[in-house]
Amino acid sequence: MEKIRMTTPLVEMDGDEMTRILWQMIKDKLILPFVDLKTEYYDLGLLHRNETRDQVTVDAANATKKYGVAVKCATITPNKQRMEEYPQLTEMWKSPNGTIRSILDGTVFRCPICIDAIQPVVKNWKKPITIARHAYGDVYKSVDFHTEEPGECTMTFKGVSGEEHTVCVQKVDGPAVWQGAHNKDKSIRSFARACFQYAIDTRQDLWFSTKDTIAKVYDGNFKRIFEEEFEDYKAKFEELGLTYFYTLIDDAVARVIRSEGGYIWACKNYDGDVMSDMVSTAFGSLAMMTSVLVSPDGTTEYEAAHGTVTKHYYKYLKGEKTSTNPMATIFAWSGALKKRGELDGIAALTAFGEKLEEACFDTLNAGIMTRDLVGLVEEGFTARAVTSEEFLDAVAQRLREKLA
Repeated sequence: MEKIRMTTPLVEMDGDEMTRILWQMIKDKLILPFVDLKTEYYDLGLLHRNETRDQVTVDAANATKKYGVAVKCATITPNKQRMEEYPQLTEMWKSPNGTIRSILDGTVFRCPICIDAIQPVVKNWKKPITIARHAYGDVYKSVDFHTEEPGECTMTFKGVSGEEHTVCVQKVDGPAVWQGAHNKDKSIRSFARACFQYAIDTRQDLWFSTKDTIAKVYDGNFKRIFEEEFEDYKAKFEELGLTYFYTLIDDAVARVIRSEGGYIWACKNYDGDVMSDMVSTAFGSLAMMTSVLVSPDGTTEYEAAHGTVTKHYYKYLKGEKTSTNPMATIFAWSGALKKRGELDGIAALTAFGEKLEEACFDTLNAGIMTRDLVGLVEEGFTARAVTSEEFLDAVAQRLREKLA
């Protein structure tokens, strides 16, 4: 079989731990035998980020802007525990995802991968719920510190005009912890436009939620900007019979639980982080959720919505076989290949991405699953747990049949 040729590279961002192992296995078994793969490779593994003082992350993001499409493996964002695990680290490096999202000015859209054999925990959910997560600012770009004595904390803005604005955050009578967060109108507008356009492209209603009753200025600014930007999309929404509405985050949660699904739920950065994990788990597994970062200029970066699967990695290092679910990582590759084929006019590459996804569904529907899914299968379906490698081999066999 002649390999499918590419004309423009993908930006490939390698990652950490068990997902890094799966990354290479997916390439070896599901992509390289069928595609003459062109990538511009960046190693975003934690130790290499440390060696380059995180410049590699910036370089990868800029390459993504250049080529338009990227695929990313899960990566470690170090905390205190990770600093102890990796004593070579010279700094507690920031989230590479946060850095990339900031440079690309993108919005993250996360959607569960659904199969008939596994029904959502929320019994009335009939269709996938897509989480649109703002990818800039808030706690992810906040500054914080701890104080020991009584005192007063103020926050001051100094404008380039020389004007100053100061507010008292709080007076305390003892030890306290402080945090300052921000967001930019420009980024919020990009977020709003991306959500409205994605709703139009996917023909889905759009819900947006914050807590403007409490954060009257901060969250109120999000609400105001969304309302302003919606004016440019309102006619198209009406033409397609789509709905946009705003509600408080607590009301949104209640509505989501009662709903049938089938819409986009737009959330601020931290809200989206938490709610996407809730939605993916309720639909089945964190490993069954796609994630795509979309920039205002159309640049896209595909990744899995989950982490690096540390526990399985340590088992792997001991020589044990693991049953780690590779679905979301496979779909990151298939999504990126489909997008590259679409942009470059290579129908065979787009079709390959679609057939790869079909082969995954055929494998799951045949009852061949990783251990995380087997316990979730409904009565009437038969499933057996296999290792990650066995699952990938089963997908590869079905993919070869589809491509023959």
